[in-house]
Amino acid sequence: MLKITTLPTASLREKSKEIDLDFLLSAETQKLIDEMIPKMYESDGIGLAAPQVGHNIRVCIIGKESDKKLKEDLVLVNPVWEKTSRKKKADMEGCLSVPNTFGKVVRYTRISVDALDRNGKKLAFEAKNFLARVIQHEVDHLDGVLFIDKATDICKEEVNTGMSHLCEADLEDEHSLKI
Repeated sequence: MLKITTLPTASLREKSKEIDLDFLLSAETQKLIDEMIPKMYESDGIGLAAPQVGHNIRVCIIGKESDKKLKEDLVLVNPVWEKTSRKKKADMEGCLSVPNTFGKVVRYTRISVDALDRNGKKLAFEAKNFLARVIQHEVDHLDGVLFIDKATDICKEEVNTGMSHLCEADLEDEHSLKI
């Protein structure tokens, strides 16, 4: 069973390795992907990168709830993205690997994404708004960057009392806390 890796684990700060087709299609990697999807949901997440479960490879899962047009969860292998608009938006984010911590992060609202799917098929698509935010957050994990490295207005949830008013007041998309 997979376990969420949290700070201060040093591997969260390491750049993950690209993987080749043979490694991707191996039984071990396919099993990891199969286990990451339910782990994301069990942890109440909307995205999950392999480094968050102790594997520094360039694989991440994007939950289908991140965009109503998605019919299934996205598996992105060796993803790269580029902005397709200069427009940025700030919103509160949280992270499974940085529990009980939230902060306002500025991200591009429209990006183009190139990746492989879990079967090695090339994917190329445009993502906007919340889906774009989730992808940028997860690709940051693959680069060893955590949202707290980019966040302002960082606040911590007090265990057993719920979110502080600062976090709650600035929240635009409730899913942002579960990236």
